[in-house]
Amino acid sequence: MAAPTHGPTALAETSDDDLEALLMIRHFELALLDLFSTGKLNGTTHTCLGQEYIPVALAPLTEGDFVFSNHRGHGHYLARFHDPAGLLAEIMGRDGAVCRGVGGSQHIYRDGFLSTGIQGQSLPVAVGVALHLKRAGDHRIAVAYTGDGTWGEGAVYEALNMAQLWRVPLLVVVEHNGIAQSTPTHRQMAGTIADRARAFGIPHVELGGVGVDALRAELAPRVDEMRTRQTPLVIQFNTARVGPHSKGDDTRSAPELRLAGGRDWYPAYAAALGARFEAVDAKQRDHIAELVHRVEARPPSTWHHDDTGGATAA
Repeated sequence: MAAPTHGPTALAETSDDDLEALLMIRHFELALLDLFSTGKLNGTTHTCLGQEYIPVALAPLTEGDFVFSNHRGHGHYLARFHDPAGLLAEIMGRDGAVCRGVGGSQHIYRDGFLSTGIQGQSLPVAVGVALHLKRAGDHRIAVAYTGDGTWGEGAVYEALNMAQLWRVPLLVVVEHNGIAQSTPTHRQMAGTIADRARAFGIPHVELGGVGVDALRAELAPRVDEMRTRQTPLVIQFNTARVGPHSKGDDTRSAPELRLAGGRDWYPAYAAALGARFEAVDAKQRDHIAELVHRVEARPPSTWHHDDTGGATAA
């Protein structure tokens, strides 16, 4: 299969819907960091700045499937549901929250979508769901997002072993951004993810570039094949995390940050699309700013904690 094209001409062909999704996620994440910096949010959050194009590229290929997200999962949710109001309300604990405000930034459940902040936890569960989907016979698949740091968890390998033994339709999406919290991947992982997948006899696809159309075209036949054959597949996106690990704890040096920024999709799309990009960028910036204002003005979520520590509906 020919290598995907990610040059300026290809980026210029990005659809309006995809561009809207990319920029909506970007400004949502930036708004969260701003809210934390002004003391309007509690807890923590992990933005996907620099990685937004991955779930946008995959969303139409996995529509109707069961998606397992992770701690850096806002983009996964927003690319699937286009619901920034519900997610922001969840994170702020306001009325209209996706999970009534008890899930927060990392723990979301909605219509075949589940996220968790525990590294590697989703893989074994995803194998079980994939087995169920295989037995149901409707050609749906389980999709599990991981980062490269997660490949230090033993549960990942137990899950891959069972996925291949049972021949289940599990799509493992690796967002390989080269850093596990504050540790560069080359300092904490020997070998490669490709070799790990190969050890279990699972096909592995490695992709670079940030072009949504090109990535989607490359992946569509591969996802269709695994869906038809009901077998696992590992897809590795070599990407860049341009924001901090969580709110403001980026320990990378200035040269490292410049290198990550140079791989960001945002300036590449801006250069390729020109005025069209600027218009959609301004539209989404204003949309998210107005959304923050509206959600912040909402009353608290209608769930409260009872005397036993559980959450109940008010």
